[in-house]
Amino acid sequence: MTGLVYHVSPGGRLTGTLRVPGDKSISHRAIMLGAVAEGETHVTGFLEGEDCLATMRAFRAMGVTIEGPEAGRVRISGVGLHGLRAPAAPLDMGNSGTAMRLMAGLLAGQRFDSVLVGDASLSRRPMRRITEPLRRMGAHIDTSPEGTPPLHIHGGARLHGIDYAMPMASAQVKSCLLLAGLYAQGRTCVTEPAPTRDHTERMLRGLGYAVERSGLKVCLEGGGRLQGGAMDVPADISSAAFFLVGASIAAGSDLVLRHVGVNPTRTGVIEILRRMGGRIQIEHAHEAGGEPVADLRVEAAELQGIDIPESLVPLAIDEFPALFVAAACARGTTRLRGAAELRVKESDRIGVMAEGLQALGIEAEPLPDGIVIQGGTLRGGTVHSHGDHRVAMAFAMAALRAAEPVRILDCDNVNTSFPGFVSMARAVGLGIQEEPDGG
Repeated sequence: MTGLVYHVSPGGRLTGTLRVPGDKSISHRAIMLGAVAEGETHVTGFLEGEDCLATMRAFRAMGVTIEGPEAGRVRISGVGLHGLRAPAAPLDMGNSGTAMRLMAGLLAGQRFDSVLVGDASLSRRPMRRITEPLRRMGAHIDTSPEGTPPLHIHGGARLHGIDYAMPMASAQVKSCLLLAGLYAQGRTCVTEPAPTRDHTERMLRGLGYAVERSGLKVCLEGGGRLQGGAMDVPADISSAAFFLVGASIAAGSDLVLRHVGVNPTRTGVIEILRRMGGRIQIEHAHEAGGEPVADLRVEAAELQGIDIPESLVPLAIDEFPALFVAAACARGTTRLRGAAELRVKESDRIGVMAEGLQALGIEAEPLPDGIVIQGGTLRGGTVHSHGDHRVAMAFAMAALRAAEPVRILDCDNVNTSFPGFVSMARAVGLGIQEEPDGG
């Protein structure tokens, strides 16, 4: 028994109006920063997926009172930067690399010891990218010999600010170091080689903490305070991406996605689809809770293969499984380079997506840092998601252009980021069913 299987009928189109669940990145940060703020924080639009619930459980285990979630509403009674208490057991981050890496920064400055663990997938993911700069700040952290979880964080370390140039663009590393910087003496600065999502900086400012940005460098001083407030979590563009691709590739589709976060550090998927010939309109743009949001209208289009600019890679890093399906349905060749980060996500997304596309009859050549996909005719068949939620949802959308049904194995982890995916996808026209493996 390897978990849930998706059976997706071939063809169809996506029509209607949809609001996908709340943004996972922002939901994680809302719990973390609300917990160490002073006073109450009220969150609306919270993503009730397994990853974000794991973050919530971790802070409850450290003495924070959190009410909800109820219909996306959460009330957090913040304990201040120094009010967390030692947990009685290791903190389980489940499948979430975001939670583990950001929590490591937050916990590095605490007075107590803590241990961060995760599931089998997370336990294979690299952590040296955060442990090395954290150690330079004075943190005491132990990992496995391979530099993977569990993370043993020793309390009582005296952190000091550093000026760190990241070798690879990563919002998780940047955010980890900024959260550690809250507890550090002096100034912490992080310089990124390319822009990455800036939700942490926006949320810190929204809670009254001074953050300075100059070009690709972001800095803060340790020793300040966070003041609780209201947070509105927009719909997750990473979840919307599957429907942006599905409606783009399925003839006759016309779909509106409501209240989607369109932070400019996250809109690479829109830019890439537009370069491929996608018809996506941004409507009713406004700001909510410090984040830009809008409705997205997407209509079917004849897509063309492109060379994806490396500058867009950090702005679409989580959306590439869906974009690879778009490339499979496009005329001509799509090439991606400079995306080695995809090899160490919840799965090796380059290898796993290439394998799945090949199983469906598409020419896909994996590269060490990317992929070359030749657009063609999807024939249907069985693919394995390798427990990766984004891979599973991407191949579900591929069925819209397949000649035969598509069967996707090991889909349990879709609930980590998109609870209700199957019912929501079915409501707008995808012929998808789920059942236990062997059922």
